[in-house]
Amino acid sequence: MNLATLAAKNLWRNRVRTGLTIAASAIAVLTFITLRTLVFSWTSASEVAAKDRVVTRHKVTFVMPLPKKYVDDVRAQKGIRVATFASWFGGKDPSHADEFFGTFGVDRDKYFDVYDEMLVGQAELTRFKEEKRGAIVGDLLAKKLGWKVGDKVTLESGIYPADPDSPWTFTIVGIYTATKKSIDRMSFIFRWDTLNDALPASGRDQIGWIVSRVDDPSHAADVGLTLDKAFDVQDTQTLSQDEASFNASFLAGISAVLRAVDIISAVILVIMTLVLGNTIAMGVRERTFEYGTLRAMGFRPGHVVFFVLAEAAFVGALGGIVGALLSYPLVERGLGRYLEENLGNLFVYVGVPRHVLVLALGLSVGLSVLAAILPARAAGNLRVTEALRRIA
Repeated sequence: MNLATLAAKNLWRNRVRTGLTIAASAIAVLTFITLRTLVFSWTSASEVAAKDRVVTRHKVTFVMPLPKKYVDDVRAQKGIRVATFASWFGGKDPSHADEFFGTFGVDRDKYFDVYDEMLVGQAELTRFKEEKRGAIVGDLLAKKLGWKVGDKVTLESGIYPADPDSPWTFTIVGIYTATKKSIDRMSFIFRWDTLNDALPASGRDQIGWIVSRVDDPSHAADVGLTLDKAFDVQDTQTLSQDEASFNASFLAGISAVLRAVDIISAVILVIMTLVLGNTIAMGVRERTFEYGTLRAMGFRPGHVVFFVLAEAAFVGALGGIVGALLSYPLVERGLGRYLEENLGNLFVYVGVPRHVLVLALGLSVGLSVLAAILPARAAGNLRVTEALRRIA
C-alpha cells in the first residue's frame, strides 16, 4: 500500500462529511458545465456557419432596412452564385402570446436555395410560391404549438400593425426540417411580397438583409468587400460579412450577458474552493495526532503534505466525475431538449461539449488541490511532539 492508496481509503473515515463534500463539488461542477454549455450553444452559431454564405446589411445597424433594388445588384456581382433576402416581421400568435419565435418575410424564389439545409418537400415549396398567404414553419414550432399543414394562423406584429379589415392571417402550406442541428427549427416563414404589398407606398420595397452564396468560399471576405465598395456611392451603404463574422457581430450585442455567465461560473468554482478548503482544514485539525504518529514512524513532512493533497485530489476527482455523469441526463437530455423545443431561436442545439467536460474535471481536481495547499503545509510543518501532545 502506498500513500495514494492510503489517502483514498482514509477518505471514508468520516463518510458523512466526505459524501457531503463530494456532493457539493458535484453540484458546483454540474452548475459550471451547465453554464458553459449554454454559452457554447449560444455562440456556436458562428462556428458552424456556412463558409460560402455572405450576409449584407445596413452599414449602421442591422435593424435599418436596405432598398430592395440592391438584391439585383448583388446577384449581378461576379463571384455570387445565388442570392436571396429577408425581413424581420416581429410577429406573434395572440393565442400563444407567451411563445416567442422568429417570423420572417422572405424571397419566395431563392430563399430555400440559399438555405439548403432547410428541407421542404417540392410540393410544399411549389404551393408556397403559388399561394400568397402561404407560410412554412419549422417542425419544432409546429409540434410545440400544435400546427399542421392546412391550418390558418393569425399573427400580430408591433412593427407592422395589420389593417383591421385585413389581419395577418396565413395558411401553413409546409413544414421544414433541417439537415444540421445549427438550423433554427422554430421559425415562421412567409412571402415577403405579402408584407410589401400591405405597406403604404412610402414603406414599400425595403428589405432587412441580403444573403448570398459565393462560388469560392475562400474568397467570401473579398466578395463582401467588393459589394460594400459598390454600394459606397449609394445613399445607403452596406456592411457585408461572411456568415461566421455576421453571427459573431450579432452576438456582440449580448456580450455583457455572456460575460456575466462567465463570471457566475467562475464565482461558483471559487465558492467550491472555499468549501473544500474549509473541509480539508477541519480534517487536518482533527487528525493532528495521526499526522504526528506518521512523522514519529519516520514519514517526512513531504509525505504528510502529499497525503493531504492526495485526499483533496480524490475528493475533487470524485465530485467532478459525479457532476460530469449527471450532466448528460440533466443538461444534454433534460434541459437541452427543453431549450431546443421551447427556445430554439436562441439555443439551436444544446449538447455538452467534450472540452467543457475535460475543463470541468481538470478544474475540479486542480482547485481541490489548490484549496488543500495551506492545510497541507500546516500539517507538514507540525512538530512531532506538538502533534502527539495536542491530542494525547
